[in-house]
Amino acid sequence: MYSSSLADAPAIREPLHAPVARLVRGGVTESIHYGSVVVLGADGSTELQLGDVEAAFYPRSALKPVQAVAMVRAGLPLDGELLSLAAASHSGEERHLAGTRRILELAGVPQDALRNVTDLPYDPVVRDGWIRDGREPSRLAQNCSGKHAAMLYTCALNGWSLDGYLDPAHPLQQAIAEIVEDLTGQRIARVTVDGCGAPLFSVSLHGLARAAARITTSAPGTPEARVADAMRAHPEMASGAGRDVADLMRAVPGLLAKDGFEGVEVAALPDGRAVAVKISDGANRARVPVTAAALVRAGVDPGLLTRFAGEPLLGGGEPVGSVRPAHALDPVTVRACA
Repeated sequence: MYSSSLADAPAIREPLHAPVARLVRGGVTESIHYGSVVVLGADGSTELQLGDVEAAFYPRSALKPVQAVAMVRAGLPLDGELLSLAAASHSGEERHLAGTRRILELAGVPQDALRNVTDLPYDPVVRDGWIRDGREPSRLAQNCSGKHAAMLYTCALNGWSLDGYLDPAHPLQQAIAEIVEDLTGQRIARVTVDGCGAPLFSVSLHGLARAAARITTSAPGTPEARVADAMRAHPEMASGAGRDVADLMRAVPGLLAKDGFEGVEVAALPDGRAVAVKISDGANRARVPVTAAALVRAGVDPGLLTRFAGEPLLGGGEPVGSVRPAHALDPVTVRACA
């Protein structure tokens, strides 16, 4: 299905994005979103590509399932809700904070060992309540705290230093980089720092889709399968109540999906069909309907995806248009399979 050898790192260049969505108001195209989309078949072949799917880019939090696999391979014993949280961009709900505390307790590591940035909860309603209660920004509330707690747990299990666990030269980050290359099938193009403070690895959009497919097609009980099973069984722990990525996993049986800042999303089915999306301007209003359209092109029953077609555009409080995927994403044939 996939070659075991690593391809060269993707080229670092300004991506040649293509139109992937348009905002239509009253029958007239008002705005156009550019981006790139790749759809992989169950055999790993490229069934559709728009834009520049081979250029180096940063997957942001869409890479978290791969990071979680690396930690499980390194001995992280979590499963279920806590493993889903280890791959999370969580909303800062109390269950997310409690889960992060529990991971740290299991690790025997104090909360002040966390080195992610301080922040308020990601969910607007939760954040507003936090502010009303006079609570200050914290590392625990920041949406990557579950991943950071799992990183500390992995370090503790392996006897690696807790100090400097975010340094790209640290054994933990070296282990993660190795698995990023293994699952994407290509060398890392560049390493920078993500918003939370952790190393961020640049691969291609094609490589990201390939990694998701490898995770969902792995044998039961493997680190890859454990991460996929945890996220699919507990999608709200990997995101939050009412989040579109959790709703998408609930809507499509067997789907693993993960979003990332700057308009990134990856999704894969148990048979290896996978899609990856990058919206060039980072807009969520395009990310969601484009991902849904890409999944239809991958063969998902469109009836399962109607709620992800995009929010209506309002004029005077009434619907007058919407964000619509580019015609290049229109289904060639309708294949009703999940």
